[in-house]
Amino acid sequence: MSFSRIDGFRIAGVSTCVPPTRVDNLSLGERYGAEDVRKVVSMAGVRHRHVVGDRLTAVDLCTEAARRLLERLGWAPESVTGLIMVTQSPDHFLPSSACIVHARLGLPVSCAAFDMGLGCSGYPYGLYIASTMLKAGGQQRILMLHGETPSRFVHPDDHATTLLFGDAGSATALEAAPDSTQAAHFGLFTDGSGAEGLIIRGGAFRDPRPADPRDLCVRMDGAGIFNFTIKRVPPLIQDSLAFAGLGVMDVDAYLFHQSNRFIMKHLMKKCGLPDERVPLTIEDTGNCGGPSVAVTLTRTQAERSRDLRLMMVGYGVGLSWSSAIVHLDTNAVLLHGVCDEPVSLEPASLEPVCPEPAP
Repeated sequence: MSFSRIDGFRIAGVSTCVPPTRVDNLSLGERYGAEDVRKVVSMAGVRHRHVVGDRLTAVDLCTEAARRLLERLGWAPESVTGLIMVTQSPDHFLPSSACIVHARLGLPVSCAAFDMGLGCSGYPYGLYIASTMLKAGGQQRILMLHGETPSRFVHPDDHATTLLFGDAGSATALEAAPDSTQAAHFGLFTDGSGAEGLIIRGGAFRDPRPADPRDLCVRMDGAGIFNFTIKRVPPLIQDSLAFAGLGVMDVDAYLFHQSNRFIMKHLMKKCGLPDERVPLTIEDTGNCGGPSVAVTLTRTQAERSRDLRLMMVGYGVGLSWSSAIVHLDTNAVLLHGVCDEPVSLEPASLEPVCPEPAP
């Protein structure tokens, strides 16, 4: 079993940002058919989505989230010793997005910075890597960023994905705490044989200029992803609790990747999780990939009066699934807000990633 226990660190704060453009899915009835839209909204649970235009990227969203968090924490940029950028929506093939953020935040040359190419399961994975770096010594403060803009991957004629995905960026500040008695528990798993279940086939080096422009957009096997989730996630939750020596009610909140309301409700029922301990934010932000875990945290747990034990659960593209059981003390900062449109940056793209719908 791929489970680990790590201590010696604490989460100092989490900040999340969404783009300013807010779309009401029910307003798209004329394009996709009012009845079809209502069915998707009812099943997936996505009424509103925040989406980037042609100026914002995941790097922009994460940079703004990090700036706000550093300011609130009072962390000087030169005190940050590590920067991890988890994304499958990079600004460039090279350099890494982490290097771009590193420069924008004014971090020191002694700060290690690198990318991780993970999507829906990426938040627990990113916490794991950050915590191991702190535990190994030499690192004192790490920013773990996770940002995605899946709305730029969708084909406009595919309402199953267009009406589902939103965009978001996050920044999580972790610091060494050698005297802490609170350990985190992680579960990390992969099944690459399911890679075709959620894939963009074209645009990279395997097929840089696909004959079918549709291959520049995401293709999703909805039934396959559903079956994968129902098969893998309940054992993940049960085994994670067992590894940590906990029962269902010992966890204050289960923070799911906000994939689809129908799927999450099914998982809650199968695992015996009380509704009041599984906050859902998909209605207002859509499925924004792995950062949805952080968005759910900042939007639902900011007004707490005591320390919390949280289980974070990610699952999807890869196929990959992961969990993190962590302690959040009352001093940890939680921020959520809207990222302003940049005024000094060139447009992210002169053309959309995916083609416009056929007339």
